[in-house]
Amino acid sequence: MQSKNENVIEKQVSEITEAADAEYLSPSWAGSGLAADQSPPFPFDLVGGGGGGGGCCFQKVSFAGKGGRLLRFLEQFLGSSPSMAEGGAGGHQPPREPPHSLQGLLQMAVTAGNAESAPAETMSDERRQWLQEAMAEAFRGQMDEVEQMKECLHLLEASSPGAEHGESSEDLERREGALDVLAELCENLDNAADFCKLDGMRLLAHRYLEHEEEGLRWRAAHLVGTCAQNVPIVQEQALALGCMRKLLRLLDHDPSEAVRIKALFAISCLVRAQEAGLQQFLCLDGFSVLMRAMQSKVEKLKIKSAFLLQNLLVDHPEQKETLCSMGMVQQLVSLIRSEHSTFHEHVLGALCSLVTDFPQGVQECQAPELALEELLKERSRLLKDQEEFQEELDFCETLLRLCFHNQPDETNMDR
Repeated sequence: MQSKNENVIEKQVSEITEAADAEYLSPSWAGSGLAADQSPPFPFDLVGGGGGGGGCCFQKVSFAGKGGRLLRFLEQFLGSSPSMAEGGAGGHQPPREPPHSLQGLLQMAVTAGNAESAPAETMSDERRQWLQEAMAEAFRGQMDEVEQMKECLHLLEASSPGAEHGESSEDLERREGALDVLAELCENLDNAADFCKLDGMRLLAHRYLEHEEEGLRWRAAHLVGTCAQNVPIVQEQALALGCMRKLLRLLDHDPSEAVRIKALFAISCLVRAQEAGLQQFLCLDGFSVLMRAMQSKVEKLKIKSAFLLQNLLVDHPEQKETLCSMGMVQQLVSLIRSEHSTFHEHVLGALCSLVTDFPQGVQECQAPELALEELLKERSRLLKDQEEFQEELDFCETLLRLCFHNQPDETNMDR
């Protein structure tokens, strides 16, 4: 539980830093000519004011820019706690190291806010320098990452010399490296949102998802998925740019196994917990594409496709009727009849999810021509006492109970 102090601090720090981010990401920074190791001008400064003798009275510090707003806010908590900067009571210990992130800055403010109040005092040059460095360090980390993303996007946007004759190996390696760096940075949700503000998703959708180079296609698909995970604003932009159609096409037709697997990952990130994504998936006949992926010769792709199908059935039981009308029960039983592999566990799991609390699915499983009951009994005998196949055995027994023994599913597959 956060204290009232912490809530107030976190809210105000968030509001101020969001405003600072908006300024930093604005088009005015584009084409500024900064070198790779340079950062834009820091948005605040400390200016001595009042209080003779070269010292700066803390209450009379003047500020400029959005960072100054944050600094002015922090003075309420740090001004009465000189030990924060000076290392302890009376300033007899070495100064504390400045925080290296906004989270560290927040913790510093919380600690200071909970400390005992002390009379305001003149700020020494050493303390003033420490506070300014703390603020600069807290902002610099995020700014450096945004700058890295800008550099990567600049490289990806540039047309390579002789591009009409194909990418040179050096240029291809640079582009692949840029996509790898972006994927790592965009594991952070804030960076993923910033990536879209910088028009990165548009570049992926319009140029790299269908690039002739396999290494760029799969990296682009991976980056779409990485950015879209649990970030609704990113999911919405990717969908608006037509990523779902392109990803389904890659999953269905691309000759590269790596591209198809990464396309499936991105599709999963766009449809799960995202209603608009699911509707696009349905409109583009996504379930048929998913079934064809389960029938491929790529084991990893088959397993991941079956797993996504099972999860969609659990999250969206209203789609069971649609799937039954497509012949999904017959297709899944056909897959179970293929040569035994670990993939079957996920197919049986999907079939369990399809028939749970759905009488139409149960009736289709009971069709004599499928001979599913005998298949499940034979598979159960095969897997008995084999610990590595326990999950698959459980699914077999659940299907036998639901479809042929007329008993409710005690394990509740849709949990």
